[in-house]
Amino acid sequence: MACIYTSDYEPNPYDALDVLAFVLCPVTVFAPGGDADELEVARDLIGPAKEEAVERWLAQRLLDVAN
Repeated sequence: MACIYTSDYEPNPYDALDVLAFVLCPVTVFAPGGDADELEVARDLIGPAKEEAVERWLAQRLLDVAN
């Protein structure tokens, strides 16, 4: 498959908007055109990554507030 989009953008794991965009991104973005099985696998893989993204952001935010 040919690449149809590229970007030099790298999300910042400590930026609330970047984390929120990732967390709110629907699973269909990670498995475009996927059938039910593919979507379930993508959901299983992406779900923990989304949770970790929020946990990392929160940990950094708490450190920032404490300092």
